[in-house]
Amino acid sequence: MPTDSHPGPLRVLVFGAALRADSTNARLASLVARLIADTGATVDHATMHDFDMPLYDGDVEAAQGLPGGALALRDRIERSDAFVISSPEYNGSVPGLLKNAIDWVSRVRPQPFRTKHALLVSASPSLFGGNRGLWALRVPLEHLGTRVYPDMFSLARAYQAFTGDGRLVDSDLQQRLTETVRAFLTLVGADVRYVCLERRWYEFLGDRTEAPVTQRAEG
Repeated sequence: MPTDSHPGPLRVLVFGAALRADSTNARLASLVARLIADTGATVDHATMHDFDMPLYDGDVEAAQGLPGGALALRDRIERSDAFVISSPEYNGSVPGLLKNAIDWVSRVRPQPFRTKHALLVSASPSLFGGNRGLWALRVPLEHLGTRVYPDMFSLARAYQAFTGDGRLVDSDLQQRLTETVRAFLTLVGADVRYVCLERRWYEFLGDRTEAPVTQRAEG
């Protein structure tokens, strides 16, 4: 797992939260992965097929433990300094597939989502660009202690938004996405390499820390 004295390039997990191979969110995830790689960071580019798992069932967990897909997602989160999710919006909210994966991984102790940095992006054919779904996605991630980056990116009219080489047709949007990714990585890099405060603010009440809460401070 990364430490405060992380000596190498940043490690970032990127995946699109849709199963369809040619989904616009898969294409957006690929673009973000390229932008991250351009900075010299190491990208772990995944798909939801890498994390296949049944619907969460407490009886199944008690009898069989966590499924392989949930453990795979846990492992890849733990090996990363941060993660990026490109999520579609289903009926104004989070796709059930993604929420189910979060619910399974939330059962792991210690909690892998805790203190990880996350950037949320979305692509949608609607004029909202999937933004409502991203606001809903923040809730379970922040509850589990993830530091979700404030600036989210939503791509509207996504069916017409990509060029043949996978970039965005709108050069201003391409620039904004590039700047958002770079700013996010700057924050992650500072946290990984130059942490000077021991953080003890967790929203996830089921998790325990080894020391009492000292102060609520997030940089």
